[in-house]
Amino acid sequence: MGIKSFVVKPIAKRIARQIAVSAANAVEHQDAIRHTLIQKAKHTKFGKDHQFNAIKTYADFKNAIPIRDYEGLKPYVELIKDGGSDVLWNGKPKYFAKTSGTTSGVKFIPITKDSIPNHIGGARSALFCNVAFTKDASLFDGKVIFLSGSPEMDEVGGILTGRLSGIVNHLIPAWLKGNQLPSYETNVIEDWETKLDRIVEETIDQDMRLISGIPPWVQMYYERVIERSGKSTVAEVFPNFSTFVHGGVNFQPYENKLQALIGKNVHTVETYPASEGFIAFQDRPDVEGLLLNTNSGIFFEFIPANEIFNENPPRLSLAEIEVGVNYAIILNSNAGLWGYNIGDTVEFVSKNPYRLKVSGRIKHFISAFGEHVIGKEVEEAMTATAQAFNAEVIEFTVAPQINPSKGIPYHEWFVEFGKKPADINAFIKLLDEKMQAQNIYYLDLLQGQILKPLEIRVMQENAFRNYMKSQGKLGGQNKVPRLSNDRKIADLLQNWIIS
Repeated sequence: MGIKSFVVKPIAKRIARQIAVSAANAVEHQDAIRHTLIQKAKHTKFGKDHQFNAIKTYADFKNAIPIRDYEGLKPYVELIKDGGSDVLWNGKPKYFAKTSGTTSGVKFIPITKDSIPNHIGGARSALFCNVAFTKDASLFDGKVIFLSGSPEMDEVGGILTGRLSGIVNHLIPAWLKGNQLPSYETNVIEDWETKLDRIVEETIDQDMRLISGIPPWVQMYYERVIERSGKSTVAEVFPNFSTFVHGGVNFQPYENKLQALIGKNVHTVETYPASEGFIAFQDRPDVEGLLLNTNSGIFFEFIPANEIFNENPPRLSLAEIEVGVNYAIILNSNAGLWGYNIGDTVEFVSKNPYRLKVSGRIKHFISAFGEHVIGKEVEEAMTATAQAFNAEVIEFTVAPQINPSKGIPYHEWFVEFGKKPADINAFIKLLDEKMQAQNIYYLDLLQGQILKPLEIRVMQENAFRNYMKSQGKLGGQNKVPRLSNDRKIADLLQNWIIS
């Protein structure tokens, strides 16, 4: 056992106990955070505009603060960019996390001195809980890698600005910094494939213990390492590799492939980070769901997803949620976000403690005919069907075909297989049956002959990587949407269809 793992082990055990105690008092913490946020921000421009001085109860809070997306918050962000202080939160943000939006273009999400502990503490809590429950701290005795965006920063209105993953690179504690790869010079390379080759060069002869990143890009890293080394598995190249940290997309579709590439069992830790805040993390390896980060500067609200587009949808505090319901998640935070709809949907799997799973994106759905199919439904249907046929799915996305050349409309699935099913027609039939079981509206449309059963387009090898590359979105935190309610992605994928 190395010095770092020896020191970390008892600390991790203590922190895991503290997290468990905190989780048992989640509702009380949420009430306290709501009160604190209002008191601290009441002299800001936003606080004055929304009469924070008059807010006493949660009902007052909801009446004073409307639900917003980035467009609704943008006028305040523009004031900050123009040099304003005390606009959304006290003082000025420490950073802007720059992220792309489908309707807003580039978004500038504030990160304040008060909100930084949320981002760093969430990641630390995830790792330390894993150490506490696995009793394995060996990852701290070797090298770690975070496959992330460039840490290079610009300035916008005098505020350091970059991608969240790049910002976090600057905030890694000094005691862990010496373990981190790749080098800064490699990390700032923008072209993903060039960067990946350099990362492989820098890591292939190192004692890698922890690897972290979005699953599809980690898969590319594993494949390059294996190809470059001439070995059969990642475990042969990195025999002490023990921990894989992932987030950003549903892990299940990638799990079997990544496991095969690694070649041995490793600890997996799932996280739910966003530019707007570190929302949840896997606190135990033996239970379902991610623990909501309820005592870290964010007051959470939840709106039933099927009512999010209503004029006055119900807004629920944590105490009011129910297990098994799909909710849009709303943030109010010490970064200066108020009634902020981040666009994600979640479903709670437990209330004691409050654990959830990410079920999709509000904007990623198909409802061309009123079916309102969501990401969770297509992923669960695909996973069950692939398992039934012992097939391996690398990546997929779904879009409506509203105006087919003949016949009635249908849902068009673009699927890249690692291992194709022996009978593709039987695979399609079962997949459609699984979708009917997932979504009653989809079944009704089939029975009413408004839609015909789904069709699959089998894609070329690396089709989705080539698509992402063509869009300048290869690597980093970018991911392929599971669903689109239009044909923009579907039309661009035509170049890589096999059949």
